[in-house]
Amino acid sequence: MKKLLCAVSAFALLIPAMALAQSAFNGTWKTDPSSIHDTGKPIVITLKGGMFSCSCSNPAYTVKTDGEDHPVTGHPGFDTVAVKIVDDHTIEQTLKKAGKVVETLTVTGSADGKSATEEMTNDSGSTPVTGKAGLVKVAKAPTGSHLLAGSWKMKNIDNVSDNGLAYTYKVDGSDVSLSTPTGDSYAAKIDGPAVPYQTSMGANDTVSVKKLGPNSLRETYERGGKVLSTSTMTVSADGKSMKTVSHDMHNDITTTSTAQKQ
Repeated sequence: MKKLLCAVSAFALLIPAMALAQSAFNGTWKTDPSSIHDTGKPIVITLKGGMFSCSCSNPAYTVKTDGEDHPVTGHPGFDTVAVKIVDDHTIEQTLKKAGKVVETLTVTGSADGKSATEEMTNDSGSTPVTGKAGLVKVAKAPTGSHLLAGSWKMKNIDNVSDNGLAYTYKVDGSDVSLSTPTGDSYAAKIDGPAVPYQTSMGANDTVSVKKLGPNSLRETYERGGKVLSTSTMTVSADGKSMKTVSHDMHNDITTTSTAQKQ
């Protein structure tokens, strides 16, 4: 799931305001899966002639659909991909890093091919994350393609394990730190330089945090000096919920979600 960030902001001369900001942003939050919605470009899957590719990957890769592990480059979190066509309506994808499975995806299409269900298990962290997403087809693929080929948009997300929805922030002045049940973490300064984002996937990502207002910050992720995504977080006036708007630069997809303080 997308990692979210919340931290404190305050006016230098207003100590009570600082205390309120800290109490609003600090703590453990849990995203409501039903609040997750995407807008923007669809994901395009090509599945024809024994080959598979998907625009969801950055950088994109193309591999055979023979169920064997095939090497891919440019992905710090995995180095091989195996795609298996189970039947006319189902495909399985397995991602590995140094021979270890880090993620499995099973996509099953409806009888008419207009919708599909994607089931995911991510084993890259200290504990597995599982989830399910509903997809809807918005454009057909060329004649002769597999039923799951075409352009897809997310319809809904549900059945996500709690460890994939929860995250905890600790703020002390301008310092903010993140930790998740799966082992992701970082420690940064608000309005400071980019710092490493620690993750078991091994990605060489960095993150920087900018204050936008008393209850709003923006998080910017980069890899190799190139911006991958941004997330803008805003805590509600009562401090009980937080809205996040994230933008995936590669796929040009904007995702909104709401988390509740636990």
